Amino acid sequence: MKGFLVAGTSSGVGKTTATLILIAAMRRRGLTVQPFKSGPDFLDTGHHTRIAGRNARNLDTWMLPEKANRDVLRQASQGADAIIVEGMMGLFDGKKDASETGSSAELAKLLQLPVILVLDASKSARSIAAIVLGFEQFDTALQIAGVILNRVASERHFKMLETAILSSCKTPVMGWIPKEPNIAIPERHLGLRTTEESDGEHNTEEELDTLAALAERHLDLEKLLSLECGLDLTAISLPPHKKQQASIRIGVARDKSFSFYYEDNLDLLREQGAEIVSFSPLLDTSLPVELDAIYLGGGYPELYAEKLSANKSMLESIRAFAASDRPIYAECGGMIYLSQQLITADGITHALAGVFPFSMEMTGRLVQFGYVTVTLTRNCLLGARGTILRGHSFHYSRITIVAAPKTCYRVEYSLSEREEAEGYTTGSVLASYIHLHFRASPHVAKSFVELARSKKTRELLTL
Repeated sequence: MKGFLVAGTSSGVGKTTATLILIAAMRRRGLTVQPFKSGPDFLDTGHHTRIAGRNARNLDTWMLPEKANRDVLRQASQGADAIIVEGMMGLFDGKKDASETGSSAELAKLLQLPVILVLDASKSARSIAAIVLGFEQFDTALQIAGVILNRVASERHFKMLETAILSSCKTPVMGWIPKEPNIAIPERHLGLRTTEESDGEHNTEEELDTLAALAERHLDLEKLLSLECGLDLTAISLPPHKKQQASIRIGVARDKSFSFYYEDNLDLLREQGAEIVSFSPLLDTSLPVELDAIYLGGGYPELYAEKLSANKSMLESIRAFAASDRPIYAECGGMIYLSQQLITADGITHALAGVFPFSMEMTGRLVQFGYVTVTLTRNCLLGARGTILRGHSFHYSRITIVAAPKTCYRVEYSLSEREEAEGYTTGSVLASYIHLHFRASPHVAKSFVELARSKKTRELLTL
């Protein structure tokens, strides 16, 4: 299958822009493209999904075992003509300073993907060749198949850069992307603006045309389309979908304030017999009918705190659901929503659901960042005591605890080697700052659904 990994020399060089341009160009040539993102990022996958017209998936060599990464790639690519994986940070940046663990380079090797290297050429001349040469020689086991130069000032600038690279390096130059402010994606404290926030602002078909036209004018698409993934992705025989008993309904919050979900988490819940029912804490006045559980993902609730707080009927609906002892699982922004109140950066206090006795406040700095290992210290809706999970933490807020609830996580932060008790629980509600990838421990989805099903069965028996 056609495919490659788009990597960068560092963060911020334009990997996402290059990836979106390539997806758009392939689609305009009649190809079905399956996008992926290396690492724990939720924001890039949203933009990939919008342009590709297919749900983007996350691949991660630290959070997920090798087999899980291959399975995600194989299963998601069924029916596609090409796959594009966007790397994270710089090509060789990962969990450890002295190894490739968790890096885009490790993922490219695992999945046998050629690498297209994106460089920011905005302030470069001949010295750019030294950068390309260094990446070529740093790891000769990696196939760097081409270079794309981003933020190039002009055709003349590109020719100068190309000449320098070709005179010293073996990697072919696959083209360039001009400085185009109108295709830049705005950023905020957690990264790029979400695609949900752009709803109604852009015409996707026009955006596809604009991006594809850039590719046709400036990139060597014939060479790019000749690249292939070394894994056999067409011969996979998927197991038949098993019909589970007593299907349950899980409400998933999805709107401008809540949009951070790993698509594979939702798939694993579906495989266990769950029907995913979307709702909006911003716009809906109550929860969908006959829900058996709720999943509140992360996002930007702090940006919409006033509207979330003003939606009193939804907040009451959430409180009533929690009081009914049906399961609620909340991550990061979802936990903020379940708190007593949120103090936003402007100092204003917003009353929220009050399921947990927290006062939350936004901070002016990143509080926790990086991969985490979670060990369950007591039985909870995600599994039995002793279960080990993996995830990621990234937030600009902190908890002020009014009355400490029970915890069921021991969290080990990989960067700081710090440990803490986390994973707050009350009744059948579990909330945490940690974003978990369920494919690291697939039984998590089974545990969540089985608890929701047992609560439903108990309720039906008492009618």
